[in-house]
Amino acid sequence: MDFQSVGAALVRPGQLLTDRSALPAAARWTQAVSEADGVVVAHLAPGVDPCELATELRAQGLRASPNHVLRGQPLFFGGPASRPFPVPPLPYRPGRARSAATVAVLDTGVAKHPWWSGTEWYARVAPEDADAAEGPQAGHGTFIAGLLARLAPGASLRVRRVLDGDGLGDEAGVIRALHRMRERPPDVLNLSFGGHTFDDRPPPLLNDAIAAMTGTVTVACAGNTASDRPFWPAALPCVVGVAALEPTQRERAVYSGYGTWVDACARGDWLESSYLDTGEFGGFAAWSGTSFAAALVSGTIAGAAAAEPAKEVVRRLLDGGGSRQIPDLGVVVPVNL
Repeated sequence: MDFQSVGAALVRPGQLLTDRSALPAAARWTQAVSEADGVVVAHLAPGVDPCELATELRAQGLRASPNHVLRGQPLFFGGPASRPFPVPPLPYRPGRARSAATVAVLDTGVAKHPWWSGTEWYARVAPEDADAAEGPQAGHGTFIAGLLARLAPGASLRVRRVLDGDGLGDEAGVIRALHRMRERPPDVLNLSFGGHTFDDRPPPLLNDAIAAMTGTVTVACAGNTASDRPFWPAALPCVVGVAALEPTQRERAVYSGYGTWVDACARGDWLESSYLDTGEFGGFAAWSGTSFAAALVSGTIAGAAAAEPAKEVVRRLLDGGGSRQIPDLGVVVPVNL
C-alpha cells in the first residue's frame, strides 16, 4: 500500500475523502473523483497536499479528510511479542444455541478453522473476506474471531476484510465496509486497528459512518503507541476505546495507548486463540496487543447481549458502579480464558 508519513500519521498520497457538497470547492485541485458505497475520493493533482487542502475545506465548514492509513495493533513491530507464537491446540466446545447477538469483524478476514466449521456465519464468509495468507499480520482477524467465539459462543460473526496481510488499510475502505452494513447493522462492531490523524482531530467521515449505526456498540483498540495522543477511531465519542493491561490485569501494558479518551481496558498480553494452519502453526497461537484487548471487550459485550440489548450492556459496563477503574485506562473488564 502506498502511503506517506505526516508526523505520526500515515496518509494515502494525493487522496482526499469528502462528500459531494465539498467537491465544487475542491474542483480546481482535483484530477479525478471516484465514488462507491458512500465514499467520495478526490484524486488530487500532483503536488497538492491533501492535509493542507482538508484544513482549508474544513475552515469553510466542509467535511474533508486526507485518506488516513489504519493499522492493526498487535504489539509494536520489533517488540518481544510483536509476532504470534505457536501454541498447542486449545480446547473449545462451540455453543449449540444461536445467540441473538451479531458481531461484525472488520480486519484481515477470517480463515477456515475447526472452531467454526459448519457454522452458518462462516458459510456466509465471501472468498474476498478470507484471512490474508501472507504478511506479518496474516491471521490477525482469525485470532480475533477465536477470542470472540470463546467469550460469546453461538454469536454470529459478520466478516469484512479491510486490512491486508501487513495489517494495513485505509479510511476509505473502512467507510465503504461500514456503509454496506447500514441496512443490517450488527449489535457489536469490533475495530482492532486505527491510527493518528494529521492534526489530532477526529476524522469526520469515519466518525459519520460509525455514528450512523445508532443501535450498534462499536469497540476499538487504543493503539500500541505507549502515549496519550488520541488514536482513532478509538478516541471518537461514539466508540468504546480499549487499552491493554499486562497479564495480572492490574497495570497498563507498557505499549498500550492511554488517556482521558480511553473508556475501558482488558488483558492484552500473551493471549491464546485460533490462528492460521500454516508453517510452524497448527491453527493456534499466542499474541499480544491492544487489538486483542479490544476483542475481549467486544466478546464480553456480545456474550451478555444474548440476554439484553448490547447498548444496555455497555451502558452498565461503563457506568463503573462497583467496577475497578484505572485513571486514563477506564473501567477494567476482567476476562479469564
